[in-house]
Amino acid sequence: MWRTGVCFLAEKERWSGSAKLPHPLTTPSHLPPPGPCTCAKAAVLLKNALPKDRAEELIKRREKDFQQNKASILTRSHLPSNGRCTCPQGATQLKDVLPQNQKEELIRRRAKEFQQHRARTESVLSSLLYAPCNSPLQYPIQGFRVRPMTSTLIPGLALHAEQRSSYTVSLNVSKGVLGTVIPAKGAQVQGNGESRLMMESSSLETLNELLGNVSYTSSAYHIHTGDLASFQFEDHEAVFPVTIKQPQPPVLYDMGTDINSQVTITTKTFLRYPELQRLLSSIRQFYKDIEVIIADDSFDPKKITGAHIQHYIMPPAQGWFAGRNLAVSQVTTKYFLWVDDDFLFTESTKIEEMVKVMEANPDLDVLGGSVGGLQFYFSLLYEEGEEMEGGCMQRKYRERFHSLPGYPQCSLVNGVVNFFLARTDAVQRVGFDPKLKRVAHSEFFMDGLGSLMVATCDHVSIGHQKIANDKNTLHYSGFRHPPKSDEDSKLQLHFFKNHLKCILYGKL
Repeated sequence: MWRTGVCFLAEKERWSGSAKLPHPLTTPSHLPPPGPCTCAKAAVLLKNALPKDRAEELIKRREKDFQQNKASILTRSHLPSNGRCTCPQGATQLKDVLPQNQKEELIRRRAKEFQQHRARTESVLSSLLYAPCNSPLQYPIQGFRVRPMTSTLIPGLALHAEQRSSYTVSLNVSKGVLGTVIPAKGAQVQGNGESRLMMESSSLETLNELLGNVSYTSSAYHIHTGDLASFQFEDHEAVFPVTIKQPQPPVLYDMGTDINSQVTITTKTFLRYPELQRLLSSIRQFYKDIEVIIADDSFDPKKITGAHIQHYIMPPAQGWFAGRNLAVSQVTTKYFLWVDDDFLFTESTKIEEMVKVMEANPDLDVLGGSVGGLQFYFSLLYEEGEEMEGGCMQRKYRERFHSLPGYPQCSLVNGVVNFFLARTDAVQRVGFDPKLKRVAHSEFFMDGLGSLMVATCDHVSIGHQKIANDKNTLHYSGFRHPPKSDEDSKLQLHFFKNHLKCILYGKL
């Protein structure tokens, strides 16, 4: 199945009809399917559209990228809340920076928005379940996943009980219906096609045959939700989760044959054209044909030309994160390398070394290096806190978790410097908040906490230019060091968007 790919067919009114019964074209199945899917009649066989002289190599590269894609998909876990979080000493109480005339209304709106967030991100799959001790019931405890509104056999259901004159079991669900085969003589089934299914037989073997054919079908279409199934026999009860999930076609990137088809260099510039030109010259000294994307929000933009350069002009002074969003949105390679416009490539700026680490660790999303021989990295401590108060966040500079297995020069962290290689699709999912114009960097990693795996390495570095104190530099500095009102706006944003009570940035 993995080598042949998936089949895609749009069907009109696919799920029309009664929600209680499986669609007549569907059959019980487990996810993932056990073998190749069946392409619909007249479907286009995509491998036939590949150039014949490159087909074998493209299939090989797709297989490699697909295996990495599979390895990088991690199941989200919902940790039980610890109640009210404790703010570290010196943390800013974010409600104190809210405008007094808007404070009560902002708190009310945040509470409403947080409830909607929980409704979107939590389900019964977040529930903490306990396995009963010495139970005669056998059932799946993990990994039972179904497609929406598709009949799927529940694997592993069985009863292990001592001899009795009769055996009766029941199953209950809330978001779907249950079914089994027509019972043999001497067995009874009640509730076929309903949310409660009861089975009774004087033969344990017959009962287990019925249990082995029990299927679950969700009643409503939802791309990712869950149900809890209750399985009962006499005084014994077990509850197990059912994950209801629409499978997603993977998004794969063709790595090609060299660094130019693997990485795009991205940067944001503002009022620093001499520095930008020096950066571009240093890039071309080591990477003649690599693509460079520039987002530019200068007041009087100058045209930047050259082979393999994309120069995007923005409205003036849109800010740091708006420029990052624009640049990254245009990347078509698997990875992009973010650099500031006043950096300089050196002999130690070996992008290939960073790619090598990322390819060997497909669960990594961001890999930072060092700038001017110095590493900047940090960890983030976050407690969810109470619903009304919000959570506590602390940034701890130069704190790491442990070294990356197989790469002692690299360590796992939560955030890195502005020189990093990143997985394009992973960063695009997190994005950069354009409300943060000039006071921003750690904020991207805060938004990505829990979804981005980040590491830092000291064996790849980039240089930093010495900035002259001229007229242009003074003009730039006026924007580089914004007023306190910008910092207050950022803290107010953390209060609402990140549902925080307090934040401590820690010393750099």
